[in-house]
Amino acid sequence: MEEVREYRALFAVDIVGSSGRGDVALGQIRQVLSAALHASFTRGGVDWETCLRHDLGDGMRVVAPAGTPETSLIHPLVHELTARLRAHNLLAGTPTRIRLRMALHAGSVQVGRDGTVSGRPLEVLARLLDAEPVRAALAQAPEATTALLVSEHFHETAVCQGRPGIDPAGFRRVDVREKEFAGSAWLHVPAYGGAPQATGSAPDRTTPDAGAPAGNTKVISKASGHGVIYALGNGTMNIDGKK
Repeated sequence: MEEVREYRALFAVDIVGSSGRGDVALGQIRQVLSAALHASFTRGGVDWETCLRHDLGDGMRVVAPAGTPETSLIHPLVHELTARLRAHNLLAGTPTRIRLRMALHAGSVQVGRDGTVSGRPLEVLARLLDAEPVRAALAQAPEATTALLVSEHFHETAVCQGRPGIDPAGFRRVDVREKEFAGSAWLHVPAYGGAPQATGSAPDRTTPDAGAPAGNTKVISKASGHGVIYALGNGTMNIDGKK
């Protein structure tokens, strides 16, 4: 079957602690995650229908269309997805709450006419998704909904420039050693309310909360979708149904 080699941006998510919840709860979680991904990609200007998607059972791998800017897979996508899942968790019971590990990479892959994708970049993406630093980040911050690990290459092309909505200071360099992969990557844990660390434009921000953990400022995040979500860095969230 004819294949073409194309440079693509790659995104993957995995649900933390999905095993043992039962088929009904896992089915509900998968539906919520799929809808949140769809809405968040659309919000970021990435056509969900033209993405090549691979169901991982308790997560999903998404290959963005050729020509998709890497930056669009960080802002607003990552923070939009975080805000949507956090809003879901406020109303969900324990079995259907969602926390995610996320990974981003980009590279030249083989794309078949049937939508199959192969190549070394996918292996790197899988290793980043399973890496200890991103697992530890969520274990050490139970209030966090998501944690993101981006490859060195993706960091250089999409993060370092400090585009609006992407703050390089919000990423921490870590060492990754997973199976045959060894190298550096960059860890980012979105603010507990899912608010972007925006640069280039003044975000809505209050003064730091002296009672909050170090590095947690009180922020207000407006997320599209059902109403407006106001999130505080100390984990408090209010939902205003006004649009």
